Amino acid sequence: MPRLLHRRLLFRSICSATSTAASNLSSPDPATICDLASRQDWSCLKTLISDSAANPADVVASFLRLILECPSSSATALCFSRWSQSHYRVPLELHLHCRLILALAADKLYPQIRSEFHYLTISGTHSAISILHMLSVSAEPSRRRYDCLSILADMLLLALVNNSKIDSAIEVFYRTGDYGYRLSVLSCNPLLNSLIKEKVDMVETMYKEIMRRRIAPNLYTFNTVINGLCKAGKLRKATDVLNSIKSWGFSPSVVSYNTLIDGHCKNGGAGKLYKADSLLKEMVASNIRPSVITFNILINGYCKDGNSSFAMRFLDEMKRQGLSPNVVTYSSLINGLCCEDKLGEALELLTEMQDYNLNPYVVIFNAIINGLCKKGDMEKAKGFLDVISENNLLPNVITYNTLIDGCCRAGMMEEATGLKGLMLKKGINPNISTYNCLINGFCKNGDRKIVVELLDEMKEKGVRADLVTYNVLIGSLCNEGKLAKAVKLLDEMLEMGVKPSHLTYNTLIEAFCKKGNLGAAYNMKIRMERSGKRANVPTYNIFIKYFCGIGKMEKANELLNMILEKGLLPNRVTYGMIKDEMIEKGYVPNIDGHLCSSSSA
Repeated sequence: MPRLLHRRLLFRSICSATSTAASNLSSPDPATICDLASRQDWSCLKTLISDSAANPADVVASFLRLILECPSSSATALCFSRWSQSHYRVPLELHLHCRLILALAADKLYPQIRSEFHYLTISGTHSAISILHMLSVSAEPSRRRYDCLSILADMLLLALVNNSKIDSAIEVFYRTGDYGYRLSVLSCNPLLNSLIKEKVDMVETMYKEIMRRRIAPNLYTFNTVINGLCKAGKLRKATDVLNSIKSWGFSPSVVSYNTLIDGHCKNGGAGKLYKADSLLKEMVASNIRPSVITFNILINGYCKDGNSSFAMRFLDEMKRQGLSPNVVTYSSLINGLCCEDKLGEALELLTEMQDYNLNPYVVIFNAIINGLCKKGDMEKAKGFLDVISENNLLPNVITYNTLIDGCCRAGMMEEATGLKGLMLKKGINPNISTYNCLINGFCKNGDRKIVVELLDEMKEKGVRADLVTYNVLIGSLCNEGKLAKAVKLLDEMLEMGVKPSHLTYNTLIEAFCKKGNLGAAYNMKIRMERSGKRANVPTYNIFIKYFCGIGKMEKANELLNMILEKGLLPNRVTYGMIKDEMIEKGYVPNIDGHLCSSSSA
């Protein structure tokens, strides 16, 4: 009991002495405050702060200044700072926070600095530029070393990127150059990565600035920049970056080539795919072994370009090199083959991948179902619902939409409606694509009553009509000759915030032409152009067909020349009309003069 009494008296003595010192903020007792903080005697410190006549925030700030000036470690100051903020909910003044960070930097407590920068950037109390500036002015002359401040600037930039403060990060990146701080790839690489996701057009500018400031890049930097330039469609510049890697003492990796090959494949076209193929040869010549990812990129690119035969060669080459095709490989090939109506080959590949113990994704079955639907083999397509279940997979909304669309195209409207009911039983909600397929099917069937019921159901379920919905409905009304209602529907879609497409306007223009109402057709063309959509080749084709139909060949010829004057390229329909509607009826279009004048210009 005497010992406990002695401890209480000692506590009161310390607190009393310290309280007296702290009550006068101009001359507190530094040794006592530092001692209490180092021992984490929060009870006594809390008493001192409570007993002071001054504002608690001012007392906390005063105590932290004292602790920072004491020879105690910066960790003590950090503990006090965190304790005071958790108890008094008072944010530190920026200059004190920066002094604390500088003290932590002097003791090389970098994990703690990261935590403080995270707090500062996520709280949003101070701008990133003010933090950077305060760090610069708060550093004591003895440690105003640019290497230390450069490290802190690097860490601040990384914290901003990690907390998705990209605009602030960009601002800090450029301002560090004004201060002369040298950043590193530790912050610049993540910044480049974030720009790819949010501001891809800035990647090239940022890369040039990194090079200008001689921030030493690494291979990851170059690979990131190549990725960004490819996503921005700047393939030539991405190739230049690939070629510059060696000048920095690095060798391009399989990732470098994969990224650039992927860029060429995604931009499509025979020329781009040829370049992708030549990059494959280049990497092999450089003793860089292509990976499964390399071949998957090429296979996917050629399949999407409608060249599954060439893609199949890459599958053979993979096997020859001892690489094992994976689910992604087969998924691309099966989808590509189905799109080209090569269903037999697609089914053979499905069997092959299962022989390799590769479990197909539902997307693979969706591709096969789509291929069967295109062939009109609806029974076999519906049978794949059971195959999906046998593979322990669940059909998704795309599975059902594909089947519903197939049934609608085949005129099997009862089966299509039944599939909609089945997907509801399975807990899959129909989406706008589901309704569009059904509406299109019933419109073609002439069953206006069910179309209205479907539209009402959409409203009840909160499914908003989209451009496809309106185009289907407008097309149906035009086919029925109900042009006034079709125009009213055009007005409605604009009110609903759905922007009409060229197809929307061209459907109405064609309907007016078929009715012989040329004035209304031209007015609709004017309306389209006022909305920001200039007449395209299908628009001119409609008018050319109309004038050919009524024997006004000269007028049709004028429109043909107008297509060329506008810099548009005639399509197959245009050439078909020239042959069938003009030449075969004894009229030879006069376009040579225009072509000669345009070529000489």
